[in-house]
Amino acid sequence: MRLLITGSIATDHLMTYPGRFGDQFIAGKLDRISLSFLVDELVVRRGGVAANIAFGLAALGFNPVLVGAAGTDFDDYRSWLDRHGVQTHGVHVAPELHTARFLCTTDEAQNQIASFYAGAMRQAHTIELAPVVSRAGGVDLVHIAPNDPRAMIRHTQECRERGYRFAADPSQQLARMDGEEIRALTQGAHVLFTNEYEHELLLSKSKWTKTQVLDQVGLWVTTLAEHGVLLESADRPAIRIPAAPAVSIVDPTGVGDAFRAGFLGGMAWGLDEVFSAKVGCTLATLVLESTGAQEYVYSAEDFSRRLSDAYGPELVTAVSDAS
Repeated sequence: MRLLITGSIATDHLMTYPGRFGDQFIAGKLDRISLSFLVDELVVRRGGVAANIAFGLAALGFNPVLVGAAGTDFDDYRSWLDRHGVQTHGVHVAPELHTARFLCTTDEAQNQIASFYAGAMRQAHTIELAPVVSRAGGVDLVHIAPNDPRAMIRHTQECRERGYRFAADPSQQLARMDGEEIRALTQGAHVLFTNEYEHELLLSKSKWTKTQVLDQVGLWVTTLAEHGVLLESADRPAIRIPAAPAVSIVDPTGVGDAFRAGFLGGMAWGLDEVFSAKVGCTLATLVLESTGAQEYVYSAEDFSRRLSDAYGPELVTAVSDAS
């Protein structure tokens, strides 16, 4: 299955605060917050939603094409991705701009406060998909992850016009987009991805009911953190998939991206949505147990064992037969 992953490419600056953010908020003063958190740790990692998803797919044995905009500092990052099986010929390098930066502080309860500097990502809207698809020899699915909003809209429109099947993943950009833009990004998607909060935000801002959303998309996948995943479609009852148990909880950064990589990988193997979600949950847990969104390492045997421990040997057999 030929996969194009569009979206952000960034460098993550990840910090740890040894307390709870909520303890510092004063009732009645939330409209005048001025806080500084002394952090205990800073690590700099490769990130960006599209790059994280593409890396996860490559870790599963695929060769996805990454489509996005990066800065003149992208050489080392490109080498890393190429070395791990991600095709980077779809990346536009913007002169005189830095690759986007994600600055995130996580407290002891795994709550996060983050800022995102777009940098070169602002030029992602200049990328046309057709030449990238041609060089890749075709495409079976375009995943449209958070990016410059203009790029997300352009890529979605091009998918419809050219008949490319696509997955809608507006996620963090839902807060910035208006209802018309959200409806434009969602309509006709083969799969729609959100987390639990984004699920409600999408309904609120689009002014669509859940039934109307499900009439527009093939499948709505909602991640529920430690409570697993919810699968909804218009033609069958909703299905809840439990999360794969974690050995330890180290860092939640990139967990949602890893889930998407696992889910798309399951689809590419020809698995149904239930098995695909279980693959996604397992990969997400491996990321949760490591620091950074692209630092996890596992063998095929390790992954099979974790799949079996979480969901039984039937899934391992299905993955083995498909891959």
